[in-house]
Amino acid sequence: MKKLKVDVAVIGAGTAGLVAYRAARAQGARTVMIERGVYGTTCARVGCMPSKLLIAAAEAAHMLHVAPEFGVNPGTVRVDGAAVMARVRRERDRFVGFVVEGVDAMPIDDKVRGHARFVDPHTLMVDDHTEIAASRIVIATGSSPTRLPVLENVGPGVITSDDVFYWDDLPRSVAVIGTGVIGLEIGQALSRLGVRTRLYARGGSVAQLSDPVVLKTASRVLCEELDIHFQSRILRAQQDGDDVVLTTGRHDEAITERFQYVLEAAGRTPNVHDLGLENAGVNLDGNGIPLFDPRTMQCGNSHIFIAGDANHERPVLPEAADHGKIAGDNAGRLPDIRPGLRRASLTAAFTEPNIVSLGASYKALCAPGKPKFAVGQVSFENQGRSRVMLQNKGMLRVYGEYRTGRFLGAEMIAPRGEHLGHLLSWAVQSRLTVDQMLEMPFYHPVVEEGVRTALRDLAANLAKGESDIDPDEVEPGT
Repeated sequence: MKKLKVDVAVIGAGTAGLVAYRAARAQGARTVMIERGVYGTTCARVGCMPSKLLIAAAEAAHMLHVAPEFGVNPGTVRVDGAAVMARVRRERDRFVGFVVEGVDAMPIDDKVRGHARFVDPHTLMVDDHTEIAASRIVIATGSSPTRLPVLENVGPGVITSDDVFYWDDLPRSVAVIGTGVIGLEIGQALSRLGVRTRLYARGGSVAQLSDPVVLKTASRVLCEELDIHFQSRILRAQQDGDDVVLTTGRHDEAITERFQYVLEAAGRTPNVHDLGLENAGVNLDGNGIPLFDPRTMQCGNSHIFIAGDANHERPVLPEAADHGKIAGDNAGRLPDIRPGLRRASLTAAFTEPNIVSLGASYKALCAPGKPKFAVGQVSFENQGRSRVMLQNKGMLRVYGEYRTGRFLGAEMIAPRGEHLGHLLSWAVQSRLTVDQMLEMPFYHPVVEEGVRTALRDLAANLAKGESDIDPDEVEPGT
């Protein structure tokens, strides 16, 4: 058996793990990176990049569909599913290749292949071939699609989002379980590409939204285009030839239908449950995830750090990179622990319209003990540029603190929301007041003028003085 002694061992070679490895090495620490799966990161291989490739194809098809409303008649439209998926896989492999090239350039002695488990707080066993004694350890094991027990062992027709991007052709029909970011993005893309698609949600949630007004608008807007069944329970499923026979319960009624695939998109689960954490000497939360300080990524006062999707704090790529940098820096220079840069929260679903949350969410602001806040809003139904583009659907709600006038955050379903979200998240991070934001330039005609309208509404409400938010509005439909 091979034995290694290192300063830092990083478990996982995804976005967080790669950044942590480089950060620890930059601190002068002898560092190894352990990976049991394929190189390439979740984002590049099965996440953000291939999903956006599928969405881009869907947007092209959708624009042809709505073109006659502009007086443009493109003629017969045919979606070549094999060609769509060939481009998705080809470009996906290109993105993965860039990541793999970076891993290939790492010193071979710094890479250990296999599954790592804690033997004790300072010792990792990789499969049965390598024992690693590490002064500090970074857990960056990522996450996997959550699987529902009722859909276990049904057959090849039950898949996860990881499987979608290996298709050779578009399927005939798909049932999407979940209306989170992944389910909505893939569900809308497939529907726009001509796949018979139905989405099921256990409750009334839409992506990451918690604002009741935005949530209500999002539900209405999405249901105008998509076949979404809220308040639905998955009762049973059975593989029958090339189809899955799916039975769901809704309003005390059982509905049975056939789909070529049932896509589980009910979130992702941190990959921490087979690491032998009972031997690591760290405290765990109720879900078995190590308790950690989000400023330093340190688990308690230990030499162990956790970064990226593995800690389930903000499971998006930019946060994984920031987590990795903080964890790697602190692991590399322990005991000199320092808080790292934490940016304003920003989460987007690339549906159309985009669904975006940034800064403090409505739900977080309604929590006990939080300063009272005012709300401003704008509907995009009559917003000028949005109507020009025939994308005049959605709602933006912005939040400001009464005492200081500081801008706190926003939730929206909005055209070009990915760009509005960046603009507003920068304002949150810069700790701007609403008045300062209204002093900024706004061109005409642009969608950003809707932001100005919402901020003006917020400023007027702040000027009226404090009022109470109705707590019954915090989590509607769940």
